[in-house]
Amino acid sequence: MTVRRIMPIVQSDALEESSAFYGLLGLKEVMNHGWILTLASPSHPSAQVSFTPGDRTAPVTPDMSIEVDDVDTAYETMRARGAEIVYPLSDEEWGVRRFFVRDPNGRVVNVLSHS
Repeated sequence: MTVRRIMPIVQSDALEESSAFYGLLGLKEVMNHGWILTLASPSHPSAQVSFTPGDRTAPVTPDMSIEVDDVDTAYETMRARGAEIVYPLSDEEWGVRRFFVRDPNGRVVNVLSHS
């Protein structure tokens, strides 16, 4: 399994203001679903940060996302090790397959692959 990117998720109601502020540092909007906004570095596209007031389909808002090349293997590995699955493996309408897992620090991690 390969990690493709790791991205922090900031819980915030100030999506437009965040876009403008981080735009001053050169980050550009690469995704905006109205409830989640992702900004990225044009020169290093895997350097990203997301802002959301709350996850639209899951019961909790994750603290970070880790994109992997095989989310099914990641899910089975986490389950086999007894990790706490916070949101089950799901195919989302915006083209990702994902699950949430709680890390040893109590943080919720969104593990995903693009469909």
